[in-house]
Amino acid sequence: MATTVGDFFWQRLYDWGVRTVFGYPGDGINGLLGALSRFDNKIELIQVRHEEVAAFMASAYAKFTGRLGVCLATSGPGASHLITGLYDARLDHMPVLAIAGQQARSAVGGHYQQELDLLSMFKDVAGAFVQQAMTPAQVRHLVDRAVRIAVGERRVTALIFPNDLQDMSYEEPPRKHGTVHSGIGYRAPRVVPYDEDLHRAADVLNAGRKVAILVGAGALHATDEVITVADRLGAGAAKALLGKAALPDDLPWVTGSIGLLGTKPSWDMMTDCDTLLMVGSGFPYSEFLPKEGQARGVQIDIDPGMLSIRYPMEVNLVGDSAETLRALLPLLQEKQDRSWRSKIESNIADWWKTLEGRALHSADPVNPQRVTWELSPRLPDRAIITSDSGSCANWYARDLKIRRGMMCSLSGGLASMGAAVPYAIAAKYAHPDRPVIALVGDGAMQMNNMAELITIAKYWQTWANPTLVVCVFNNEDLNQVTWEQRVMEGDPKFEASQNLPNVPYHKFGELIGLKGIYVDDPERMGAAWDEALASERPVVLEVKTDPNIPPLPPHISLQQAQKFVSMLLKGDPDEGSVLLGTAKEVVSSLLPGTRI
Repeated sequence: MATTVGDFFWQRLYDWGVRTVFGYPGDGINGLLGALSRFDNKIELIQVRHEEVAAFMASAYAKFTGRLGVCLATSGPGASHLITGLYDARLDHMPVLAIAGQQARSAVGGHYQQELDLLSMFKDVAGAFVQQAMTPAQVRHLVDRAVRIAVGERRVTALIFPNDLQDMSYEEPPRKHGTVHSGIGYRAPRVVPYDEDLHRAADVLNAGRKVAILVGAGALHATDEVITVADRLGAGAAKALLGKAALPDDLPWVTGSIGLLGTKPSWDMMTDCDTLLMVGSGFPYSEFLPKEGQARGVQIDIDPGMLSIRYPMEVNLVGDSAETLRALLPLLQEKQDRSWRSKIESNIADWWKTLEGRALHSADPVNPQRVTWELSPRLPDRAIITSDSGSCANWYARDLKIRRGMMCSLSGGLASMGAAVPYAIAAKYAHPDRPVIALVGDGAMQMNNMAELITIAKYWQTWANPTLVVCVFNNEDLNQVTWEQRVMEGDPKFEASQNLPNVPYHKFGELIGLKGIYVDDPERMGAAWDEALASERPVVLEVKTDPNIPPLPPHISLQQAQKFVSMLLKGDPDEGSVLLGTAKEVVSSLLPGTRI
């Protein structure tokens, strides 16, 4: 049989190291699917329930492996469904290749069924490289450039294949004018700043008496280097959400998350520091960083476009985080005065007591903080934890103590709902032997996570380790937005937009062959986690949580307090529960460890 364009395409991706593709079929890619079926299972196609989550999975696969994530969709609506998941990859700087079908070349421009202008549609999200193949001899260099640019620039790229081209006989480009002869291969370079710039950065850091460090996803591979530098400088370190696994939380000077979902020790450290070292982070909320002019700043990032856009840095270093910190370390002086770090450690010790008190408060029926508080000491070694966007991300950010060897992630820059279960599935294909836990709100569960339980049911028996727990926070409320309405807008809960139908998620899990566990008694929470993590098949752990436990920010501004009072004066449908829940949280802040 002659080699088709489709046959060549999959062989070329295989030669680039691709082994897994997430996608959904359609007649716009039948030629590619036929070729993949002839490829002797060298590349595994994971069939999802919706193309959007295929792109989420590709993004998460890239996050958990450091390799190229690939997603596949048919023409028209299949291709357009990819967009949200691709933006997740784009905003979090993940290398992802999107493959989409298109109508026959002779029909393009004819207002044909399912014909969309895919080049224009993908142009923003995949602006680094998006091309439509038009001749067989073109496919070789399109694949090579799409992969190399995606991996080398950590960007999204896209290739579009008209359906008639996919079954044509493949032809190598002829050796003549107007052709391109490309090759395979890419290895990331060693990127470090010039010595002069390293010395400038060291001068700033050595002069600081109160050094604060902020790490993000760009520091995930630089844990040892960050620890060594922090010890040398007597610094404390906060973590952006995408950098949650960059530093283990058992280090007494790690202040945890930063921002609206962050901790009070992180807020206090940034408020009081005189020097800021930012490593591999695009944390967006400048109001949680030092006031402009308060601190001298040094930033390290592999992407020059991310430098000095959150805080005006005195020294900007373009380089790999680990390599740059290693080069910087010999220039740094050991801080003799450790009072700054001692203060940070004391604040953190008190904070963990505060969180414990908050988690153990009574609620109606289960305090959502207790869900993650009880999980934290039970996290298996090498666990991978994913979280959806929404109020569950607060408890993921604050209550989970990450240990060395663990991985965790969520939709960061896009903060999209519906990513936790796709991320968890992708984690299982990135690391089939590792236990995985997904934390999901009921709003995100109803949006698209619930359908992907079917994907889990389809594939889980092929995994080396079957442990995957999908924990659903069922509070019948779009909770994060409800609290934003109250605190940011000063409006009562708008029940028409916020109330959700009550769904028995654990029973749905049982219906499709998974294990279901239901918890509405807080005293059973720990035992439920033990049961779920010991299960020999994936679990849907549904917890009936109280929607009126406020996700307090680390610092309440005067404006937020005024908005909250304004909301109460207007009359909230859950006013009594809101006041009680808020009072308990405030008491825990004033009297750490207090249980109410």
